[in-house]
Amino acid sequence: MTQIYKTGIDVGSTTVKLVVFDENFKLIFSRYERHFSDVKAATIKVFKDFIEEYGDLNLELAITGSGGMGLAEVIDVPFVQEVIASSITIEKFIPQTDVMIELGGEDAKMTFFDNGTQELRMNGTCAGGTGAFIDQMAALLKVDANGVNELAKNYEKLYPIASRCGVFAKTDVQPLLNEGVRREDIAASIFQAVVNQTIAGLASGRKIKGNVAFLGGPLFFMSELRKRFIETLDLKEENIIFPENPQLFVAMGAALYEETSQKTATDLIHSLENDDSDSLIPQDTMDKLFENQAELDEFRTRHAKATANYKNLSEHQGAAFLGIDAGSTTTKVVLIDDEGNILYDHYGSNNGEPLESVINILKECLC
Repeated sequence: MTQIYKTGIDVGSTTVKLVVFDENFKLIFSRYERHFSDVKAATIKVFKDFIEEYGDLNLELAITGSGGMGLAEVIDVPFVQEVIASSITIEKFIPQTDVMIELGGEDAKMTFFDNGTQELRMNGTCAGGTGAFIDQMAALLKVDANGVNELAKNYEKLYPIASRCGVFAKTDVQPLLNEGVRREDIAASIFQAVVNQTIAGLASGRKIKGNVAFLGGPLFFMSELRKRFIETLDLKEENIIFPENPQLFVAMGAALYEETSQKTATDLIHSLENDDSDSLIPQDTMDKLFENQAELDEFRTRHAKATANYKNLSEHQGAAFLGIDAGSTTTKVVLIDDEGNILYDHYGSNNGEPLESVINILKECLC
């Protein structure tokens, strides 16, 4: 009798996760791949990785995740809602869980397990307080998400930072950088902001107590983010559940889902490579700025009329007038003559050091 391997695919807002179980529910294969908005290519890649390692086996699978519904239509397999999928995995592998906290690329979830019942909570479409939010803040610190985690290990002081929206957070983080606050303290404060957003937004006053499980990519890869949760919730060691492969729990739930479809990995790749539908193309997008090249050319011609004249600074004699705009994130400098001709201009990031930025620009301009 041909063995069938239970398989789950989780297509999140930023990653594709693939898991494959054997008949004893032992995880024999897993992949965690960023899709960079190309779900089709990332999914094909993880299945090709599987074939290369295990061959073209028979798979019994389902799909979950915020971006999984379109993929489920293309390859014709059942779809299961992601909160339900993670609950399935929790009930099988860590049934002692009282509260589950999961952070994803652009969503956050919290589930309360109480005497056989479940209360599921999930954030809206805003990415505040999620993995994408941490990526945005990492860019301000000029590191990646792992770099934020490494910085946070050596923090000394926490500062209040809004995390409901990346725009709000930047208005808090940038002044701290400009004031010379230690990057280590800012990094830990960013994680604390995520914790505050998750607890306030999802728990909404309900007590988080008992055994708490931490799931999802950000909580798996970032030890200091978990630490901020643990300290804020004042959890004892025996109440902390950090299972093996927590970043894959949603995909594992899809594999364990009762309603599945049987296909081979080659069948799935073939369906994706020959798909000419728009199921995997984002539909809710903004209108185009220009319908064709002619409209773009007309726009550029119209705006080119409002330009200032430039003159070579090395050939200038007489008075010159300097203007400096030191903003929260950028420094703008312009030097003009008495007729308004531009002799020198600069527009660039201040890299969190506005004074040093202006000094370097003036040295370049006047020396």
